[in-house]
Amino acid sequence: MSQPSSLPSPKPPSPTQGSSTLASPTNLDEMPGGSPVFLLGLLVAAAVGAGVAVMLLPQYLPALAQSASGESPKAYWFLSRASGFVAFGLLWLSTAFGLLMTGRLARNWPGHLITFETHQFTSLLALSFALFHALALMGDRYISYTLEQILIPFGSQGYRPLEVGIGQLGFYTTALVTFSFYVRRVISQRVWRLIHYLSFAAFIMALWHGLSSGTDSAEGWAQAVYWAAGGSALFLTIYRILAARVKIEPAANLSRR
Repeated sequence: MSQPSSLPSPKPPSPTQGSSTLASPTNLDEMPGGSPVFLLGLLVAAAVGAGVAVMLLPQYLPALAQSASGESPKAYWFLSRASGFVAFGLLWLSTAFGLLMTGRLARNWPGHLITFETHQFTSLLALSFALFHALALMGDRYISYTLEQILIPFGSQGYRPLEVGIGQLGFYTTALVTFSFYVRRVISQRVWRLIHYLSFAAFIMALWHGLSSGTDSAEGWAQAVYWAAGGSALFLTIYRILAARVKIEPAANLSRR
């Protein structure tokens, strides 16, 4: 059925509308940008915290002094394991909020702005805990990581170099995606989106790193954490793709009438 001439024909959707896992360009321009000083301060705090733990833990926590000061100290290994799980959980939250950011659910509750800010902040926290997770290992004498081995991917051959190296690459990928929040207003939307697609790779690398190199990975509770996080991220990805297709196709069909 043709439309009355007095009514304007509906405009076809733009190529980017509804097709991305991220917010539309207009919405992104309205989102508040982060402060690079805050990002730097958070990372410095994580590094300082790891250094303080390495130096002062044996002296000021008597309950862990024996474990930390013996020939084979385990306290730093425990700290690294715990902070690694926290970092992975925060990275999963950031991924989930990123996938939900433009959906109807986020629009109704808690709102696009809160979802975006939570997505950004959890990414920052995940990066900080991941840095602490890595640097705390310098206090462990079983493997005796150096700062160079911590910072350079595949730089150490002492413990599962491939699996650890993948985790290091995941850290740097997460850092790149997180840094993009702070240059979003000075780079093109296309570049920002392309960088943000790397968050999927970062999550997969972190998941693989945890499953293949974590000493707790064989435990039932750890398996439950990894399967729940990976399964929910896959579900949200498929949901986001299908929701975008449903949005585009009716509008495209309407424009042909």
